[in-house]
Amino acid sequence: MATATLAQHAFLKQLGIKAQNSGAYDGAWRKTKGAVLDSLNPATGEVIASVTQATRADYDACVAAAHAAFLRFREVPAPKRGEIVRRMGERIREHKEPLGRLITLEMGKILQEGLGEVQEAIDMADFAVGQSRMLYGLSMHSERPAHAMREQWHPLGVVGVITAFNFPMAVWAWNSMLAYICGNACVWKPAGTVPLCSIALTNVVRPVLEAEGFGALAALVVGPSADVGEPMLHDARVPLISFTGSTAVGRKVAAAVATRFGRTILELGGNNALVVLDDADLDLALPAIVFGSVGTAGQRCTTTRRLIVHEKIAAEVERRLVKAYAGVRIGDPLAAGTLCGPLVTPKAVDEMQAALAQVKKQGGKVLFGGEVVKGKGALAGGNFVVPAIVRAENEWPIVQEETFAPILYVIRAKDVDDAIAKQNGVPQGLSSSIFTLNMRHAEKFLSAVGSDCGIANVNIGTSGAEIGGAFGGEKETGGGRESGSDAWKAYMRRQTNTINWSREMPLAQGIQFG
Repeated sequence: MATATLAQHAFLKQLGIKAQNSGAYDGAWRKTKGAVLDSLNPATGEVIASVTQATRADYDACVAAAHAAFLRFREVPAPKRGEIVRRMGERIREHKEPLGRLITLEMGKILQEGLGEVQEAIDMADFAVGQSRMLYGLSMHSERPAHAMREQWHPLGVVGVITAFNFPMAVWAWNSMLAYICGNACVWKPAGTVPLCSIALTNVVRPVLEAEGFGALAALVVGPSADVGEPMLHDARVPLISFTGSTAVGRKVAAAVATRFGRTILELGGNNALVVLDDADLDLALPAIVFGSVGTAGQRCTTTRRLIVHEKIAAEVERRLVKAYAGVRIGDPLAAGTLCGPLVTPKAVDEMQAALAQVKKQGGKVLFGGEVVKGKGALAGGNFVVPAIVRAENEWPIVQEETFAPILYVIRAKDVDDAIAKQNGVPQGLSSSIFTLNMRHAEKFLSAVGSDCGIANVNIGTSGAEIGGAFGGEKETGGGRESGSDAWKAYMRRQTNTINWSREMPLAQGIQFG
């Protein structure tokens, strides 16, 4: 079955994907001997290709190789490191089409989103190149005569990057491109549902690194948590772990890494709300709601999960939404015109159905969708569902949780204060947005008494962040920041320097000793 799929999708050959692939790269592909992992197409259930997973020994070898590469790479001037990243970005740009198709084939998001994700990786490389000349410290005034003070930043070492299935390439780029210009190495552990995406992207960028003698900077370990994930959390050779995943797993990651005084960047659950006030431009709001809730089949961390709408216009918004959802085409994510592909696994389908059962039990009313779609022909084995719209209350237990599926809870609010209180009234704090033409309401939403999320938008949806700003959230979202702004500082260690150029030895605070 895998061979037939490979023949059907010739672009896989351009990415170095074979019927059987190694799950470990340490500057060269290792002869792995772990259990065989089949990569499945979520739209058909067919095997795309297989991966022989990394063992604990493979993990140790990859980290050792990455650390050795780091010891040399940290001495390369930052702008030179940026030049290497520039060439990596060019390689990704040259392979944008096949990489985007692979994301769609293996993860299930529609092709436009797959291509958009690869573009995000390209943009991240471009951003990092510029940042490589701007790793700024500070110059400070000393209280002591003839003394100078400054602050500078140095590389950390090996960065462990543990990524989720929903953005199988972009999140690695968010982390790795910054880690590289900062002088670090990376060891990547991808989600087990999308191993081919990580293997393909490694194949695309490794020629650049190998030509410089730094192939191990992009170490890769595809393997089970017991052999790869857990050892990474407890490995003192990996001073920083960047983890993207659920809040439940993130708690364990944070605790394990903190025990050894390591650092974490946590990108965890989101329960994002989009507020629509009674003065909103509904023609503007509607497409943002539909993309935010249906895009990637509801499997983005920034997916719009709660629609908080002013009670005066709630009925009209619901009517428009039901009409818009009825026009959403569900099916093969590689086909033109498809707007909603499959969920990633049959388990994800079951979890959506369980959530819908819970919300009905708690008093919710399904306004549209929620059914499991039984595909026909080539899509017969796919994990397809109809995106759901459900009228609900914010405080219900199931609404307080994040269900990684296309369920949109419609919640009514009395006014802007009630809407903000409901937006903030969940444990998660990633992305939020408000639609209003009232400047006071907009500014209040963005103020200290407004949204408590790491991302707050006005007249734009919750989903689709640009790489220029720092990405991340508060509360149970973990507090991590990746991508733009000054997120680069997380990949470096801060050092304060004091230089005495006098002939005296004055002590700080005027202390006299001796």
